[in-house]
Amino acid sequence: MTRIKPVRTLTGACFTAVLLFAMAAPASAGTTGTTRYVDCAAGSDSAAGTGTTTAWRSIAKVNATVLHPGDTVRFKAGTSCGGTLTPRGSGTAQHPVTVNTYGSGSAARIDGQGATAAVFLHNVEGYVLRHLDITNTGPAPAVTQQRVGVYVLLEDYGTGRHYTLDDLTVHDVNGCDCRDNDTSGGIVFSAGGASVPTGFDGVKVTGNRVTHVDRAGIGIASHWQRRATNPTGPGTQFVPITHVLIEDNRISDTGGDGIMVVNGVDPLIQRNTVAGYNTRSTDYNVGAYAWNSDRAVFQYNEVSGGVSPGMAFDLEGGSTDTLYQYNFSHDNGAGFLFICPSGISASGGTVRYNISQNDRGDGFFGVITSPCGDEPGTKIYNNTVYAPTAANLIQVYGTSTMQLTDNIFVGSPAGSVISDASSTYSHNVYQNVAAGSPLGAHPLTGDPLLTAPGAAHSRTDTAGYRLRTGSPALHTGTPIAGNGGRDYFGNPVPSGTPNIGAYQGCAVA
Repeated sequence: MTRIKPVRTLTGACFTAVLLFAMAAPASAGTTGTTRYVDCAAGSDSAAGTGTTTAWRSIAKVNATVLHPGDTVRFKAGTSCGGTLTPRGSGTAQHPVTVNTYGSGSAARIDGQGATAAVFLHNVEGYVLRHLDITNTGPAPAVTQQRVGVYVLLEDYGTGRHYTLDDLTVHDVNGCDCRDNDTSGGIVFSAGGASVPTGFDGVKVTGNRVTHVDRAGIGIASHWQRRATNPTGPGTQFVPITHVLIEDNRISDTGGDGIMVVNGVDPLIQRNTVAGYNTRSTDYNVGAYAWNSDRAVFQYNEVSGGVSPGMAFDLEGGSTDTLYQYNFSHDNGAGFLFICPSGISASGGTVRYNISQNDRGDGFFGVITSPCGDEPGTKIYNNTVYAPTAANLIQVYGTSTMQLTDNIFVGSPAGSVISDASSTYSHNVYQNVAAGSPLGAHPLTGDPLLTAPGAAHSRTDTAGYRLRTGSPALHTGTPIAGNGGRDYFGNPVPSGTPNIGAYQGCAVA
């Protein structure tokens, strides 16, 4: 993927940033192998399988065939194949094994019929799955009964490379309420085993639709988590999961987490939509987060509809330098941000240029909640939090060293509570905050004059969080080193005195 390049044009006294998104062409499937065709309605397993008129009939026939680099398996559009697709043989990054649909009509369906997985890539690598309909509904699962749509499992394998899952529809997977290493869900990668250190390199999950699955929408898990920041984690050592891209997916109605990344090193999670999570789980779940990971970047995502105690985002245990930026969080039952090292160390999280709209904070939770220990170096700056129904804006239990700077906080007309005796607050704007709340240094109180707060329906529909003429947030912030260079809307951050909040552009009349 080509990085985003801001192009600046001069308009009066203000700069406008135009963001150009350039996507590299997807890696093509290898053309050196053999193509097999499968028609589960009218094919024959005794046929050659090498043409549309000689298509095989069953998944079992595919499973019995060893595939090689560059091979392709194509299922006929509009048909449904029952059972678990468990292909044998691996491809390479240059010549992957490709599984997709042929013909006109709806994507071919792979129906796991209640098995552990509908598509099971076990100890193989070099695969591209594209344009398939995948489902896996069975009887109500037992407490630990794992059930997955697409399950990529490596056990005592070493490092598996090159996995692309693109344009899949994964739906109706009723697995157990399990997380950790054996999670159920729509799309799950798991590095397992106990003798050979195992991980992934090159995981691309892009442009998929995942709906009504239990527990995770998209999850990456590992049995190899143990290191200094996670000394009691599973496994005997830490095996990184590298070159992870989770992008442009639409995830809805997940029983538990929306997107979960474990052991990621420099993973990029961007432009995803998570709508409705924690809908059936009895545990805590999050819209999108990383665990035991380094330098995870979550940007341009939209997370909404989390059922309490669901939180949109999370700075979690074992992780360092997690970055949340340019995200839109709204209508989440517990709130916008959870900060919890979970009994192990975590540090350096940055949360900037995000917009939180109508996220609730009641009882135990605030819109921002830190309930279980400090994460040193956490910085929360230039966010806009609009929470007119929240009883609690910020709840910190115990001691916190996080810094909250240049943010806009709008609470309920009755006065939302900030309960925090130890964090550092500076240059924030507060409206409708309860008397006695700690406001820190250089506070500004009153209406921030947002143009149309509360009216946004999607991440690209947030113009109402710009600042009107006369706003106390205009050019009253304090400069922050390493501020990322641009705001939520793509405007450059001024080299001098910035605005407070997620908008750094000129006043809107």
